[in-house]
Amino acid sequence: MAPAGGRAADRGVGVLGRRAAGTDQRAAPLPADFPGAIIVLQRQSPDRPSYLADILARNCALPVSAAGHGAALRAGTVAVVPPGKHALVTTGNRLALISSNHPPPYRPSADLLLTSLALVAARRTIAVILSGGGSDGATGAVALHDFGGTVIAADKASSAHFAMPEAAISRDDAVDYVLPADDIPALLVSLTRSAAGQVLLSGDTGHGLPGGDVAG
Repeated sequence: MAPAGGRAADRGVGVLGRRAAGTDQRAAPLPADFPGAIIVLQRQSPDRPSYLADILARNCALPVSAAGHGAALRAGTVAVVPPGKHALVTTGNRLALISSNHPPPYRPSADLLLTSLALVAARRTIAVILSGGGSDGATGAVALHDFGGTVIAADKASSAHFAMPEAAISRDDAVDYVLPADDIPALLVSLTRSAAGQVLLSGDTGHGLPGGDVAG
């Protein structure tokens, strides 16, 4: 583990993943009594079916369901944001889903979700940025960090596509920990044992079905 200024563990968790396979590998080792609420974002075309919830449900010890507008975030559960929706977290720890009519650069947007978490739950949120193309999540990571959240990024050696972690790491003082992706689950457990919070998993399948080797 290479800390870049790690802070107290009164946080939740945010995990930004490139694809379903990577998200699955990071979520599967989390124990059934994991104390955070998990939000999963996977960037993909709304015209393609999403199988991420099914993949996670088969491999994760935590209950998995589709995220719903107005749904409360609950510790020890996984909420998967549907394609073509942006997700925000509001006061009262509830999800707000916003339809996206025309394709912006990234959807669902990790930047939007992390920024909303920065405003309502920064000190209970940890963002984890995994392998992926593009720079989505970097600006949100800065906002989260500046408001007292914690940011973790996968290192280059464990990233098939380093653009996403690199974009966050390149922002001054935005990342608290840089470490191999396989070591992230244990760190998440350690950081969240002292307090319940949110967990965000976000990724991108812009060019294929979940589980494929796609960019984003």
